[in-house]
Amino acid sequence: MTNDKSTKDLRFQALHAWVGELFASKQLDIQSASADASFRRYFRVKHDGQTFIIMDAPPDKEDSEPFVRVAGYLTEMNLNAPRIIESDIDKGFYLITDLGQRAYLDHLTDDTADQLYGDAMQALSVMHQAGHQYKDVIAAYDRELLHTEMELFSDWYLGRHHQIKLNAEQSLVLEASYDFLSATALEQPSVFVHRDYHSRNLMLVDSDNPGIIDFQDAVWGPISYDLVSLLRDCYINWPKQRVRAWVKQYYSLLSGTSLLEEVSEIQFQRWFDLIGIQRHLKATGIFARLNYRDGKPGYLNDIPRTMNYVFSVASDYEELKPFMLLLEELAIPEKLKQVSTGGRI
Repeated sequence: MTNDKSTKDLRFQALHAWVGELFASKQLDIQSASADASFRRYFRVKHDGQTFIIMDAPPDKEDSEPFVRVAGYLTEMNLNAPRIIESDIDKGFYLITDLGQRAYLDHLTDDTADQLYGDAMQALSVMHQAGHQYKDVIAAYDRELLHTEMELFSDWYLGRHHQIKLNAEQSLVLEASYDFLSATALEQPSVFVHRDYHSRNLMLVDSDNPGIIDFQDAVWGPISYDLVSLLRDCYINWPKQRVRAWVKQYYSLLSGTSLLEEVSEIQFQRWFDLIGIQRHLKATGIFARLNYRDGKPGYLNDIPRTMNYVFSVASDYEELKPFMLLLEELAIPEKLKQVSTGGRI
């Protein structure tokens, strides 16, 4: 049986041969660019003084059709997303334009954040206003999908990671909380949602900043979802008051449009807060799943940040008091505190 490592080596050899044919050259400098929380890998190739990205997406593990399609949508909206130059769909190889190596995460500081987030929010406002034409060709972020995502928290973080088995009463509390969060998500105006609009998927570029990547899971859903992905990022944390100021800034960007017609700033902030809890429950479950299913333990280190968002924000909402009491009953806050003393996340 061929193991995963040798399979990847064989794919790399095939990828190298494919790119060699495209450039009519065997003398190519192909280096690893990055990998993400999936089976996709990315390489950077240099040729004639230019650099390109090669995406390796095994067809038996990754459906790349959404990537190709959504890349086209973003380009049509005049947003700075990679363009596909060449592809071999059967092999799962794609040659795309290179947005560089400067991820937002590596360049966000107290001094740069206002400018970088300002650019990102400007691009997001374009996506939200111009994306209406794709409403019927991307999946709806409906109640079923919202619940499926939150159940990752139940199954992988509570169940698999902490070996917690909820009793009937506890399960009802959790389900009622999920119902509340999905209902408030669905009352928001719907827009084109990138779904992973955060500092690892935004690239700092010299013009038309930011470059936007990892967009293939785009859906039609709540207007504040991408904003909370950006400002309550799973990989970097900002003071609460600074986040509120950025939310106010984005509200001002869209307050004169039909998207937020008759929506108060207070209402928008509430939507932002509550969809953030939904997202961070999902993220916590995904991080646990990445460890146990996919052998990527590094993501466990991000769980305290996502759960601290949940605790901080949920405590402001009376409707989530039963949920907070349940987490305390399950000793989740105490389990998270153990991280600082070398315990289990």
